[in-house]
Amino acid sequence: MKMNIENKFEWQDIRFLPILHNKMEFALEVRKQFAEFKPDYLAVEFSGTLKKKIIEGVKRLPLLSVVYYQEKGFFNYIPIEPTDGQIEGIRLALSEGIPIHFIDRDIEYYPIDIQSMPDTYAITKTGYFSYCQACIKYYKEQPVSHLDLLREKTMAYHLKKLNQQGKTLFIGGLAHFSGILSMLDEPQTEVIGRIKRNGVMLSHLHHESSREIMSELPFLVATYEKSRENESLQKPDRLAVNMSLINMAKNKYIKEYKEDISLSQIRILNKFARNYAFLTGNLVPNFYQLIVASRGAVDDNFSYEVWELGSNYPWQTEKHQLPILHLRGEDLFLDQKIIKFHRRLKGLRRRLVSLPVKKKKIEKHPVEWREGFKGNFICSYPPEDVAIEGFGLYLKKKAMEIKAAENTRLQPFLCSMLDGLDIKATIRDYEQKRIYVKAEQPLRGKVGSVVIIFDTDISDKNEKEKYPWKVTWLGEHDQESDMAFYSTYSGIIMDGPGISRCQYGGFMLSYPPMRVYDIWKDSYFNIARNKPERLLLAALDYSIERIVVYVAADPPSGWCQSWAAKSGKKILYLPIGTLAPVTLKKMRQFHVLDGHPVRKYVSDYI
Repeated sequence: MKMNIENKFEWQDIRFLPILHNKMEFALEVRKQFAEFKPDYLAVEFSGTLKKKIIEGVKRLPLLSVVYYQEKGFFNYIPIEPTDGQIEGIRLALSEGIPIHFIDRDIEYYPIDIQSMPDTYAITKTGYFSYCQACIKYYKEQPVSHLDLLREKTMAYHLKKLNQQGKTLFIGGLAHFSGILSMLDEPQTEVIGRIKRNGVMLSHLHHESSREIMSELPFLVATYEKSRENESLQKPDRLAVNMSLINMAKNKYIKEYKEDISLSQIRILNKFARNYAFLTGNLVPNFYQLIVASRGAVDDNFSYEVWELGSNYPWQTEKHQLPILHLRGEDLFLDQKIIKFHRRLKGLRRRLVSLPVKKKKIEKHPVEWREGFKGNFICSYPPEDVAIEGFGLYLKKKAMEIKAAENTRLQPFLCSMLDGLDIKATIRDYEQKRIYVKAEQPLRGKVGSVVIIFDTDISDKNEKEKYPWKVTWLGEHDQESDMAFYSTYSGIIMDGPGISRCQYGGFMLSYPPMRVYDIWKDSYFNIARNKPERLLLAALDYSIERIVVYVAADPPSGWCQSWAAKSGKKILYLPIGTLAPVTLKKMRQFHVLDGHPVRKYVSDYI
């Protein structure tokens, strides 16, 4: 072999392009060297017995196909994927009208190669030639099986024949490169082998199967295909494609669930995924690692969106003339991992590979449920009423406990135990041989109303309100509080017929029920400067107890504190950061039903 100054593998008129199968970086290299070398012939590491069906499958791209045949009761499957180097070479040769030769030997019961190789993303940093040199050095040290020897002799024989006819580009596996090359300087005879195989079939791959069996991330394959169709687009970079997937999933998550994902969560996701990849010997996280990191950094709903977008191959339509083939990872002996998504919506548990799941009822057309939502006689969803009342009681108790702890004073023991011994302080000051006791100052009064502000929604006049819907609801029985809130509009996001999902910006609870007039129309509260202040003033005014709990990111203004003092009330402020984020997410979501009859079937959708 000669190696020219451009670091290319060549022998006489043959250029070798060794690859790892089904890796995007090698498909990109095939495109580059094909354009540069301008071959007269193309040779690929496929058996001639499969040539007709493989070429038919390549012509169908970007639709995915599978070539398959049976061997003594077992099926062999060859998926036709755009990011495989050989498939890319065949596509280019077909477009240029260059003769294609399938030069491999037809082998039965060929063992599955489970050797792990360096992450192909290294090619983008070290270069194709350096990567191949390292792999070739590794393969030279490995023993060659009898079947591999027969295959390499067959390919060497056909390459020597093509060398006499013109410039030939050979695309084949890295594992066979050294063996073939060592045989080219010696006379070769044709190896006896199968020249025809009956029962070779070509089928269209089912869309759900494409989510499971594709060698590369379907989102990455789609990006590669788009760059192939449009040469003006930048060549896809595996790491950049992963980030693009995360950003698209983030935008979809925010739109769907009305919950933001912070920059710190994205940083945690990327760091976890990177470290996970390093532990498995890779430079870039694979699809499974991205999904696990997404779940850990955000939640199951976000990881589901990553899976949904990442596993979707947009060209795979069900409208075709070929028979449909359903494949699983087990059929191709893929090393797969299973992941289950525990989403908040009932009936949407999914996993990384396809599973038969109970289908959620869907609309006949995209806006059917939205068009049917009237909103004239709306009501709440009772289980959510119970949850919100329980949350209000929890906030009352927690605020009182915190305030009681703040009102506790420690002092050295003199002659009275007061309100009991303080063990922590006594141990902390053990060297001084001093005993501390607690002196509690009782907090007078009980908690009446509760206000919680998730988002102040205070913006400039030119900015659109995020939570424009302002409503006051009265309790339906003596165990429910009256409620005032501001939220997203009902009738926009639909979870079922007559079932709209909304998100609170903030709300106020006041007990007992049936007392609160519509605070958003009551001119008495027009002195409030924004929605959180209006809720707080209403809570102070309607509370029959002295204390009002206010939960928000920022404490109430001095003006509100003064207004409370004049009213003979007291505001207990509880930072929202002291509450569990998971609980807050659950409490922010609520459903509005289009009349009481909807309650009969709402549990089928929520």
